[in-house]
Amino acid sequence: MLGLEMVVVLGVALVACGSLARRYPIAPAVLLVLVGVLVGFVPRLREAHLPPEAVLLLFLPALLYWESLTTSLREIRSNLRVVILSSTALVLATAAAVAWAAHALGMAWGPAWVLGAALAPTDATAVGVLARDLPRRTVTVLRAESLVNDGTALVLYGLAVGVTVGEETLTGWHVTWLLVLSYCGGVLAGGLVGLLSWRVRRWLDDPMLEGITMLVTPFAAFLAAEAIGASGVLAVVACGLFMSQVAPRITGAATRHLVEPFWTLSTTVLSSSLFVLIGLSAQSAFRSLSSTSVREALVYTVVVAAVVIGVRWVWTYTTPYVVRLVDRRPAQRARRVGARQRTVTAVAGFRGAVSLAAVLAVPRTLESGAPFPERDLIVVVACGVIVLTLLQSLLLPSVVRFARLPRDDSVAEEIQLAEVSTLDAAIEALEATALELGTAEKVVERVRRELDVQRRLLGAAGAEGHPLVRHDDQHTSLSLALLARRREALLALRDERRIDDIVLRRVQARLDIEEVRLSRASPSE
Repeated sequence: MLGLEMVVVLGVALVACGSLARRYPIAPAVLLVLVGVLVGFVPRLREAHLPPEAVLLLFLPALLYWESLTTSLREIRSNLRVVILSSTALVLATAAAVAWAAHALGMAWGPAWVLGAALAPTDATAVGVLARDLPRRTVTVLRAESLVNDGTALVLYGLAVGVTVGEETLTGWHVTWLLVLSYCGGVLAGGLVGLLSWRVRRWLDDPMLEGITMLVTPFAAFLAAEAIGASGVLAVVACGLFMSQVAPRITGAATRHLVEPFWTLSTTVLSSSLFVLIGLSAQSAFRSLSSTSVREALVYTVVVAAVVIGVRWVWTYTTPYVVRLVDRRPAQRARRVGARQRTVTAVAGFRGAVSLAAVLAVPRTLESGAPFPERDLIVVVACGVIVLTLLQSLLLPSVVRFARLPRDDSVAEEIQLAEVSTLDAAIEALEATALELGTAEKVVERVRRELDVQRRLLGAAGAEGHPLVRHDDQHTSLSLALLARRREALLALRDERRIDDIVLRRVQARLDIEEVRLSRASPSE
């Protein structure tokens, strides 16, 4: 029954926290972490724990794959240097700084490096809370950094754990080989699985089977990379970016209508559940602390959190100036970001699922059979730092206002360009297509009038009070109201037992599609 109780608690928490986040300027992640802490006070519920393997092998591939599918590859290419530096050099610098700080406080070098590597990567799902408030370039860079840096951090983490346990020997060539294998092997494995998935999906014509193939793809990429000792995280990211480019050509409307709502809902539930788990793990870690006092653990937590946040601030306000000294091309000068605007990037160094899974996966014993040194302290400090970095999201509204970010209308402009271009292509092809299909002239005229109305509406977009826009707005409102009457009549037929529930669902699905189409087409949206 414990599992069922946790499902109900998680469901209530997601709904309540989501509602509060819409009403107040608080990131849902912070509220969910607080729920996790509160759940830890209930003796029965505090027994619920998710194995770290489940986070790394089940949660992470699904979350990273969807993030990769919905990230702009064009923006990643445009900011590739920033992404690479942030996901490699910044990870190394953060891990080293945390290890040094923890060692200075009294922790042995091995556990200190384990802690540093676990806390080095930022979290892709936590960065998602920024998407609504920031320009596309900033959000894409932050997402790309958090997608790629997990590979670097997990290689460091594996080395630190292996050396501490006694299974690894640390040499320069060994580290270099592991990094090369992690990156090159991960990208290659992800690309091959993506290519295979693409070929299979081209052959399928059933939306349900294609959706299942899409569901299996990230786990297959992760498994293929792990089988050769490469980074499963990078494999999933590479596979997702590849599929984001080829899938639109092979995926039909019925498949997209089926899989996109599923992925949106499931990844939201998964990521939200992880934040609750973070709060629960933090409370449990402090309660189980035995190797040192709570006071000393709090000192560790505050110092390490300050180092994690401080390194990111130093990085944000030093590397751009170094790059400017090296690259003074006009194209790069035009892309420079002011010091005030970089405060958003500095604050956005959230930690999350990867860090939590890493510290929970630290082995309990060494190769000799002795307990892993200060394991409980590592877990406590990591959980505390994750919570403290997430609390930075409370500052985001103020930071965004301080940054005075330029208005980003590029997405709206490109949407307008896409809609106009695709509609013009349809109008241009109307006569030839009608001739091929043998369409009657009256039907051609009807379609021409409809396309012409859509084209003129696009031309009038943004013009408040335009007669055509006002007319279309009234048409949409009337059509939606009539759809509501049709739905009432449909339910009345079912209640009178003149039609079956199966018929009701099928007809209702068609009405729903029409309602969604009208709602999206409304100028007021």
